[in-house]
Amino acid sequence: MQTNFSLAQLADPDVAESEKILRKCVHCGFCTATCPTFALLGDELDSPRGRIYLIKDMLENDRPADEKTVKHIDRCLSCLSCMTTCPSGVHYMHLVDHARAYIEKTYKRPLSDRLVREVLGFVLPHPGRFRLALFGAFLARPFAGAFKALGGPMKRLGAMLELAPSRIPGRSAMEAPGVFKPERQERKGRVTILSGCAQTVLQPSINEATIRLLNRAGYEVTLPEGEGCCGALVHHMGKEDQALDDARRNVDAWTREIEGEGLDAILITASGCGTTVKDYGFMLREDPAYADKATRVSALTKDITEFLSGLELGAPARDGAMTVAYHSACSMQHGQKITREPKTLLKAAGFTVKDVAEGHLCCGSAGTYNILQPDIARRLRDRKVANIAKTKPDLIATGNIGCMTQIGGGTDLPIVHTAELLDWAYGGPAPEALEKAGLA
Repeated sequence: MQTNFSLAQLADPDVAESEKILRKCVHCGFCTATCPTFALLGDELDSPRGRIYLIKDMLENDRPADEKTVKHIDRCLSCLSCMTTCPSGVHYMHLVDHARAYIEKTYKRPLSDRLVREVLGFVLPHPGRFRLALFGAFLARPFAGAFKALGGPMKRLGAMLELAPSRIPGRSAMEAPGVFKPERQERKGRVTILSGCAQTVLQPSINEATIRLLNRAGYEVTLPEGEGCCGALVHHMGKEDQALDDARRNVDAWTREIEGEGLDAILITASGCGTTVKDYGFMLREDPAYADKATRVSALTKDITEFLSGLELGAPARDGAMTVAYHSACSMQHGQKITREPKTLLKAAGFTVKDVAEGHLCCGSAGTYNILQPDIARRLRDRKVANIAKTKPDLIATGNIGCMTQIGGGTDLPIVHTAELLDWAYGGPAPEALEKAGLA
């Protein structure tokens, strides 16, 4: 794609990076075939190619974002399916992230939209605030349908209430900073796990299961002081300063561990977080105090299934003879290019693993997307659930809490994190979802 940026514009490193990305696009349109919003809406401007044109026009002319551009950029899920499909290597993720930050700086959203985004950015990345908000949502949940019927901003409130769990788990003993050592063997290595934000509150059992798995495999697990939200939630809303502050805080926390007793890996159990943490090196590339440290952190970061696939877990402790529909989160298959490891681990544990038709299409979760774009998100969820049902599974496995929440709202099938299933298969307690379904 030909571009016409001035030298003054290219002096901005973000613009310069976007210009390089734009130049790689050859207008082929392969991305339209796998874009979820284009598949649903059929509008070229709701495809990656259409959005690229909008972003190019906005940045090249150095003009504030307008309502039309914002509408179509907001509809992007950042599922990154287009990056898997693109034959030219267009790094759409970095381009759309820059566009969102640019929109945040140059466009004044309607008051209701600004309020919703401010509340999400203030609450979700902070476990204490999020837990308190869930208690309020639990009380208001019976009125979700009524709020949605009112339309406008009330529809988003209704969507939030529908996503709220029917029961709020208690605090985990493994939530606070600490060190968890192998009990019955010598230490083979030392790792840390991102505790994160929403997952810590919604399903603390995921990290508990992960720590048990790693301890049984001989790994010491540390949860360092000062680590928190990865920054993805605000990053995808264009709140770049807040996202970079989150990244710096985590880099500091993990650097203390690296330079102290050392780390073999930084492990992520929510794949949406993994895509972001692996990108810290890029996000902080212009910060001389953090660029090298962030690059080192990104290089050490692995999804839990990436790490486990290199370990000897032994023979399963129980027969996992169940049919599992494996949902590969977009951030897993497109963001991190992890497609084989989770399924291989589940098969080795004794499960029959089924692929889901249209597996490349997003379920509609996408961070806060199912709150900010509830209609599109619901259509994508229903399409995903229908494809899952065709496999006739006993349960669903996935590696991202957002997908678990989203898909769980459209099916009665138990949905379990891959790490919880593996922990159970290798001697840990049965996941609560399986107990409730009478499968354990």
